[in-house]
Amino acid sequence: MPKVKICGITRPEDAEFAVKVGTDYIGVILYPKSKRFVPPQRRKDILKASEGGLKVAVMVNPTLEEAMKALEEGFDLIQLHGEEPFDLARKLGSSRVIKAFRVKDEEPRIENFWKDSFGVLLDTYSPKAYGGTGETFNWDIARKVALRGFKLFLSGGLNPQNVREAIAKVNPFAVDVSSGVEIEPGIKDKMKIERFIKEAKSL
Repeated sequence: MPKVKICGITRPEDAEFAVKVGTDYIGVILYPKSKRFVPPQRRKDILKASEGGLKVAVMVNPTLEEAMKALEEGFDLIQLHGEEPFDLARKLGSSRVIKAFRVKDEEPRIENFWKDSFGVLLDTYSPKAYGGTGETFNWDIARKVALRGFKLFLSGGLNPQNVREAIAKVNPFAVDVSSGVEIEPGIKDKMKIERFIKEAKSL
C-alpha cells in the first residue's frame, strides 16, 4: 500500500483534515514565487495542525541556512525541488531529504547516491513552474526509476480518477498530489482528498 502526500497545503484546516483521513505527509511550499507559498507567520498553525503526519518543507534551491531553519521550525523533511547538489543533502542529512526531479520525455539522470536520501520525487517538467501544474508525464519512465531501487514519490497530474492506474503501473513508494485535490490553488477540496486517499490505499 503506497503512502500519500498532500502537497501545497496553505490552511491549517486542510492539514488537519488530511491527516485525519489518512495522509502520511503534509507538504508546505516555502518557495516565495509559488502561488501556494506559505509565509513564516502562517506556517506555525499549519505545522501544529499536521501532527500525526510527517511535515515536508518544499524548497527550491535553498541555502543550507534556509533549509536548516525550516527543520528548526518543525518540519520533518526537506523536499529539494530545484537544481540542488547532493552536497546540500549530505549537510542536511540525506535521510531527511526528498529530492525532486522534473521529467520531460526521457528518464532524468538520477545518480545512485540519491538512494541514500529519504526518497526521490518525479514531477512533470514545466518551463513556467517548479511544480503544481496538474500535468502528467510518461509513467513508464517512473516505473524504470522505481525498478532501479529508488524510494519513489510519484507526482505530476495525479487525481482521484487516475491514481489507482498510476500506482498499478509504477508501484511507487508514495503518491503526491496538489492541484488534483484543489478547488483553487492552495485551497483543498475535502471530498477530493478523502477520495484520493481511499483510491490510493485500496490497492
